[in-house]
Amino acid sequence: MTDKLLEIDHLTVRFKGARTIHAINDLSLSLGEGETLALLGESGSGKSVTLKALLRLLPPKRTEIEGDIRVGGTDILRLSGRSLQRYRGGDVSMVFQEPALALDPVYTVGAQIAETVMRHKGVSRSEAMEVALDMLKRVKIPSPERRLQNYPHELSGGMRQRVMIALALACRPRLLLADEPTTALDATVQIQILLLLRELQKEFGMGVIFVTHDIGVAVEISERIAVMYAGQIVEEGTTREIIKDPRHPYTRGLLAANLHDVARGERLAAIPGAPPALETRPASCSFAPRCALAGPDCRAGLPPVVTPAPRRRVACLRADEAVPAE
Repeated sequence: MTDKLLEIDHLTVRFKGARTIHAINDLSLSLGEGETLALLGESGSGKSVTLKALLRLLPPKRTEIEGDIRVGGTDILRLSGRSLQRYRGGDVSMVFQEPALALDPVYTVGAQIAETVMRHKGVSRSEAMEVALDMLKRVKIPSPERRLQNYPHELSGGMRQRVMIALALACRPRLLLADEPTTALDATVQIQILLLLRELQKEFGMGVIFVTHDIGVAVEISERIAVMYAGQIVEEGTTREIIKDPRHPYTRGLLAANLHDVARGERLAAIPGAPPALETRPASCSFAPRCALAGPDCRAGLPPVVTPAPRRRVACLRADEAVPAE
């Protein structure tokens, strides 16, 4: 295995307010240097909350966090002040789902990238603008010199996402977090952005965590997949293991509902029911109410974590009853 870039141990995140939301429950995960991992699951499964916890972007007054998060050996939950500022955008950067909301509408594209470079690298404005131009070229934006002077609203959705990627990578982070960066794009542009991210990941050698609800996207971009459900990782393995030999009933349900493999006129498979409310911490398998294989033992306590292979794990009593995908 490659050296560990990221180690998350027993992460728990609760949101306090009129009611308590148990968003993440005892999540453990690791990522090696230069690896690409997809966090796969339905909306509300905790994928985006996990990324925000990694960047310390959760509202501190309403959030309770337990566990340990280390990036390059540094305990990021203890960072504050300048150390936290250097960490965000320097060691770890994020590409958001909607760049129109993430980019500042009152500054040009070039000014925003240059400001980030000056803050983290301590270079002059002219040097920072050279970096900004170089990054726009690397993300393959047409007429990059002219685009430096554009405002975000003057660009198409696909071009704004390329700017977001350029901004995130301008300081050469060791870890890139991508939160559904292609969801708002049409199919053709989506493929272009995925290919670009894969190319830049290889060029820069950074680790990547890619959040998606689309298993086709996860297969295209990642070496490993971690499947999330109700704030927990229910299955993890290499992309090939997850696709060829899914062990958790939820993973198999996601594969069966995949639009990419359905013939015209064929009825889509669906997972019955809905994800659970997260107002109480789970005391048994969260997927049991939707699972055709569930028995009384599944509702009696939390499922054991089975490890059929190195870095392969499944949180399910029925892991050995899963039928491999055709």
